[in-house]
Amino acid sequence: QVQLVESGGGLVPAGGSLRLSCAVSGSFFSLNAMGWYRQAPGKQREFVASVTPAATTNYANSVKGRFTISRDNAKNTVYLQMNSLKPEDTAVYYCNANIKRRISVPASDYWGQGTQVTVSS
Repeated sequence: QVQLVESGGGLVPAGGSLRLSCAVSGSFFSLNAMGWYRQAPGKQREFVASVTPAATTNYANSVKGRFTISRDNAKNTVYLQMNSLKPEDTAVYYCNANIKRRISVPASDYWGQGTQVTVSS
């Protein structure tokens, strides 16, 4: 069974920083791209950032220059460093990982349980 466990959310004033972590546990053949999505109340889930095993990154325009995604392949962990936080960054943040469980089956997307980030004005 593959599990994604997130940590690091919380309440922070505008302009502050938070660091989210997401660790993947369980048995799998390969861990491909990892990323973060977020969902604010009344809105659809949206892409925030992603990183490949080779450390190629991609960001939503709304977070470029403020957020940094990274990963530790040895620890099967992805991080999201969030700086200069704004009230509009308030959302539940979800970790995502594309994982190939066995060599004989296609890769699938897995999700964490979500962690709340609240930025006060």
